[in-house]
Amino acid sequence: MADQILTQEEVDALLSSMKAGDVDLEVSEEAEKTSQAQIPVYDLTSQNIMMREQFDVLDEVFDRCANFFRSSLSTSFRAPIDTTLASTEMVKFGDFLEGLPNPSSFHTFRMEPLIGSALIAIEPNLVFFLIDCMFGGTGKSMVFQERDFTLIEQRVMRKFANETLKDLEKAWEFVQILRMSLGKSETKQQFVRLVAPSDPVIAVAFSVSLDEFSGQLWLCIPYLLLEPIKDKLSYRNIREAELENAWNMQLQKLLSDTEVTVSVELGKSSWRVRDVLNLKEGDIIRLNTGPQNPIAVMIEKVPKMLGIPGVVAGNRAVQVTELFNILGERK
Repeated sequence: MADQILTQEEVDALLSSMKAGDVDLEVSEEAEKTSQAQIPVYDLTSQNIMMREQFDVLDEVFDRCANFFRSSLSTSFRAPIDTTLASTEMVKFGDFLEGLPNPSSFHTFRMEPLIGSALIAIEPNLVFFLIDCMFGGTGKSMVFQERDFTLIEQRVMRKFANETLKDLEKAWEFVQILRMSLGKSETKQQFVRLVAPSDPVIAVAFSVSLDEFSGQLWLCIPYLLLEPIKDKLSYRNIREAELENAWNMQLQKLLSDTEVTVSVELGKSSWRVRDVLNLKEGDIIRLNTGPQNPIAVMIEKVPKMLGIPGVVAGNRAVQVTELFNILGERK
């Protein structure tokens, strides 16, 4: 480091050259473009960043899905089939479809009461592996070919997708109670109509493996589908809601022990000052309300209820007949 520090003589020589114009202080346009090209662009509004902030609860949902899938597959096929969460990302729907082989096993499904549809996509290698295991094979000796699925294979995979939705429904229970229902099934990408190709979707990949075999199952959930419940999908929002509820309970407890003055206005009467001065003992003052008219019940001199005057066990009382709203208006 000491060798890189300029001496006083070198500093004086540099300053003299700058004054004489021997040193070019302006950066050329080419050098400026080169420096700008080396600066990486970081988009703070990118969809992946938005997903991490708004939908971080989904990581737990999909991790639960992987556990349920693993248990169901191992029980159904009586083999130690492992299922793990491989990746979660937000992409455009068109890019998601282009990244899948053709044909694949596509199954749309609804997540009621949410509006819209989501998608299950199973790659062909995994389709042939599962079908071989369903019919008593081991899946090890399968020779995978690029061909369309037969009607029997399509029906078997539709049944498999229906069972998958049951596990997905259980995984969502701690966030939102959703009813999963299977929709259309397709094998070609061009026939899958979920959202517009440019719309963002959450693409979730699950890796299914047994011994030397490994395949992938995909979940594709549109961003707009989760928009109504996005507050439930962020740990930050959940913590804020829990903190707010905690303060509400404490405030309610404090307010419940607070003493307030309750008064009842039996009626009103307008008099002139000279008439008030002339009042004598035994005079009767007429009010604007009678025994059957509702009277205002005041809390700290603010009208909150209406009631009917009466007597209970020899004590004067008021029977509440109507409540006012927060604005002091009759409900």
